[in-house]
Amino acid sequence: MSDKILTWEEAVQWLINQPERHELVKHCYYDDPLDSAAERFTQSEEWTALTKLLKHKLPGQVLDIGAGRGISSYAFAKAGCSVTALEPNPSDLVGAVAIRNLSNSTGLSIQVVQDWGETLPFPDHGFDIVYGRAVLHHAQDLNQLCKEASRVLKHGGYFIATREHIISKKEDLQKFLNSHPLHFLYRGENAYLLKEYTTAIRSAGLQLLQNIAPFESVINYAPMTQAEYQNLVKSFLARRFGNTLGSKFAEFKMVQDFYGWYISQKLNNPGRLYSFLAVKP
Repeated sequence: MSDKILTWEEAVQWLINQPERHELVKHCYYDDPLDSAAERFTQSEEWTALTKLLKHKLPGQVLDIGAGRGISSYAFAKAGCSVTALEPNPSDLVGAVAIRNLSNSTGLSIQVVQDWGETLPFPDHGFDIVYGRAVLHHAQDLNQLCKEASRVLKHGGYFIATREHIISKKEDLQKFLNSHPLHFLYRGENAYLLKEYTTAIRSAGLQLLQNIAPFESVINYAPMTQAEYQNLVKSFLARRFGNTLGSKFAEFKMVQDFYGWYISQKLNNPGRLYSFLAVKP
């Protein structure tokens, strides 16, 4: 590779062209055909968990900020929602053209708007859900993006941001950037302190309902499955109580939830994933 900084599309294409990164490409839903990748997302445990959080607003008017290839937009549309996909990138691989192609090929209606989250071109109080998957940490202005999300939400509407990169201290940012598989190519990654996310959300006039830590939901720990997570719990408990008791205890959701909370508190790796659910009063 040269020292040239690539576009996001070029960086993703480079990743796709690396045979040894095939699993990562699939986990990121960058594989083709796009409609198959989108359908796989709708069958994922991540999507199932997300719909449980949003069940009181589904189906509804949804704004998908930073929609990328349209994976989530497709899932919301298939769930009967009226979907607007906001994506500034025009790319036919990871941008607006890809979403339009996905909509056309599947027959699902997705309105595509090319603009930025900090300058939403929509009237006040128009959406039941404003959603972003791995979007806030890319914000040019985190506070402004959250304010815009709040502005276009109906009262009682949900703002949900999933799979956001967290750092414990500012000095950790470079460690995260060095570990990211694509940042060295396109220089577009970022991460914030947990307090920066929560402050931005609350300052936008939103009531924060849940901070979801890394192992508190499959929304964050996917592509690990819930079965694989339960095996982690079993292993942890087996070391303390033996295999029989450990396996038995691990079947209880209360125990699984406690372990998720416990292990999440111990994590300190730069770039770990959190999700946030808030409501507009």
